[in-house]
Parts: sequence; structure tokens; C-alpha cells
Amino acid sequence: MKKTLSALILAIAGAGSASAFIDSYSIKRESLPEEAQEMLSKYFPKAKVGMIKIDRHLLKKTDYDVKLVNGTKIEFSNAGKWKLVDCQNKEVPESLVPSTIRKYVKKNFSDVKITMIEKKTLNYLIGLSDGVVLKFDLLGTFNGVESME
Repeated sequence: MKKTLSALILAIAGAGSASAFIDSYSIKRESLPEEAQEMLSKYFPKAKVGMIKIDRHLLKKTDYDVKLVNGTKIEFSNAGKWKLVDCQNKEVPESLVPSTIRKYVKKNFSDVKITMIEKKTLNYLIGLSDGVVLKFDLLGTFNGVESME
């Protein structure tokens, strides 16, 4: 009897806590952390939000995936810092890309534009309009071409 009661209590507690981690959706910028709202206002002032997916993780903190009506995808951390900006076939706002990286791309890939930037813990990944993905360290030093696996 004790085992059955314990199992029942664990099942109820598990179901209750699992529901706390279900993703939710919004179209209101106010659903984002303040820093994310400021980033959108600064770099995409006229763009309309198509959807905000609020990812709640069991072991990680919440993060936010924003899709603008123009197709741009932006990922934010729980604190509102951008992690990824993917403008599809449009150019990433110039001031989002560190100047050393912009200069390198302009010098070595003059006929393409930067369409994606991802800031990771130790490096940047830069997607170009021709499909090439470049890898840079946080200081903007070129580290090679990222494999597309």
C-alpha cells in the first residue's frame, strides 16, 4: 500500500512539475527580457514580431526564440542577450558584427554579405550569403571555415 501511495504521489508531482516546463508562445515584445526588447528596438526598429517562443528547460534557464515577420530569426538567452541572429538572405545589421570580423569578410569575401551571426561561448560563427560559415574567436581572429555537418 505504501509503495502504491508513494508511486501515485511521485506521478502527480512529476506531472505538475513537467507542466511548468512547457513552451509558450507570444507576439508581444513585452514577453521578452528588457535587454532583448532594447536589442530589437535598436537593430530592428520597424520589424514586426511574428512569434516569440518561450523555451522553458528543466535543467537550463528559459530562453527565447523570436521570429520577425520579415523572416529574421533571433535567439536570446534567459537574460535577454542575443545568441543568434539569422536574417535568412538579408544582411545582418552592420553594428551587430564586430568590426574586425566585418573588415575580414569585406577584404576576403567582398562580393557576399553577412546573413547570420551566432555568438557562442568561445567564438563567433558568421554565415555568408553564399552559404559559407566562417569561425572567429571572440577577438575577431579568423579560425577557419565551419563544417556544415
